[in-house]
Amino acid sequence: MTVPDNALQSLGGFPVILVIFAGIAIFLVLRLRSVLGKRVGFEKPPFQPGAAPSFNKNAPVIEGQALPPAPPGRSVPDPRSELGQRLMQIVNRDPHFDPPHFLSQSEESFRAIVTAFAAGDRAKLQSLLTPHVYQTFEQAIAAREAAGERQHTEIKSIISVGIEDAQIAGDTAAVVIRFISAQLNQRLDSTGAPIPGGEEQGDISDLWTFERDLRGNDPVWRLSAARSG
Repeated sequence: MTVPDNALQSLGGFPVILVIFAGIAIFLVLRLRSVLGKRVGFEKPPFQPGAAPSFNKNAPVIEGQALPPAPPGRSVPDPRSELGQRLMQIVNRDPHFDPPHFLSQSEESFRAIVTAFAAGDRAKLQSLLTPHVYQTFEQAIAAREAAGERQHTEIKSIISVGIEDAQIAGDTAAVVIRFISAQLNQRLDSTGAPIPGGEEQGDISDLWTFERDLRGNDPVWRLSAARSG
C-alpha cells in the first residue's frame, strides 16, 4: 500500500506523517508516566554508588512505594522548603514516618481526643496524651464533674489539617499540626439538659503538638501541647 502524496505534504516544513507519529509518541509517554506514578519528595534518597549498606537477613522486607499526595484540605509542606527539610530529618530517623499518612493519623487522634475529653474517658485520653497534658485534661474533667456538668461536643467537619512546624530535640521528634474544624460544644447539667448560654458553634482553629521518642518501639505520637490560635 502506497502513501498518498498529499500525506507527505509539509506543515511548516515538517511532513504531516512525522507530526502524527510525534503526537502518538507524546501520548504514549504521558500514558506511561500516569501508570508509573510520581515521587512526592519525602522518600529517602537512593543509595549512592559504591555505598554498600549492611544487610540483616532477619530484618522484615518492606515493599517500596511512592507516597500518595495529601487529599484536599490536607497541607504537606514542599520537601524543598525549610520546614520540608526538617520533616526529612524525621524521615531519616524514622523510616515509618510518612508526612501525608501522619496527617491522617493526627486527624484521627484529634477526633478521638476531643470526643474522649467530652465523654470524660480518662483511659482513652491517657493512651493518647503525654503525662503532663493528661494531667491538665484530667483536672478539667474533674472540675466539670464536681460542678455537676457534662460536655457534649460534635465535630461536624474537619475543614483543613496542615503541618505548621517540625523539630527534633535529642531523640524526641515533635510535629505541630493546625486543625480547623466546625464544632458544636454544649454544656449540659446532670440531667443532660443544655445549660443556658453554654452553647458554642462555629469554626475553631487549634494548634496541637504531637511528639514521639524516636528510640522507643511505641509508634504512637502523643499530644504534648494544645492551644487555640
